[in-house]
Parts: sequence; C-alpha cells; structure tokens
Amino acid sequence: MTPFGLGGLGNLGKLSQIPAKLKELQAKLAEQSVEGAAGGGMVKVTASGTGQITSVSIDPEVLSGEDREMLEDLVTAAVNQTLAKAKELAAREMQEALGGIIPPGMAGSLGLPGM
Repeated sequence: MTPFGLGGLGNLGKLSQIPAKLKELQAKLAEQSVEGAAGGGMVKVTASGTGQITSVSIDPEVLSGEDREMLEDLVTAAVNQTLAKAKELAAREMQEALGGIIPPGMAGSLGLPGM
C-alpha cells in the first residue's frame, strides 16, 4: 500500500495537473448558474456555479404586503437553497475534473473548492 492512497509514483505526474484543472474548473463554474426559490417561486435567487449571487427576483405581490419579516425569510431561504445548489454543482464538476487524479473523498480533505 502506498502512502496517502495515491497509487504509487505513477500518479505524481497527475498531481501536477491539479492547478490547471482547478483553474479550468473555476472558469467553467463561473459560466454556469443555479436557481433557488422560496414561497412557491415568489422569491427567486440565481447564482453562478462559484456561489456568486447574480440576481434576486421578488414577485410584486410579496412587496405589496406589509409583512417585512416574511419577505426576509423568503429571501434567506431562496439564497440558502441557491448556494446549496451551487455547492452541489461545484462538487459534481470537481469530481468529474479530478476523478482520475484524486481518489473520491480525498479532495474534500485537501480543502479543494466545491468539496
């Protein structure tokens, strides 16, 4: 058995590919988007695959009400849902990009994005 489960020296060459793969992955994630919603779609939040919030849409019907606390809760829920989806997207893309280089489960322990 080899240290750290890297499969011997043959994989060390693959490890040198990680920085380029990560840069490529970040660019790919920045171009993708995810959306979360709350209140039956009355509040929608869109984010890039990197977790950057790109838009918030609030149904005018929600704004006509006087329940500020409800609106705050809906925005919070939609943002949290969107960020969770962005994290899931990043994790899938990371596994796809680095699956042959880093064994499953190890990327998260290395602190790589999306894991």
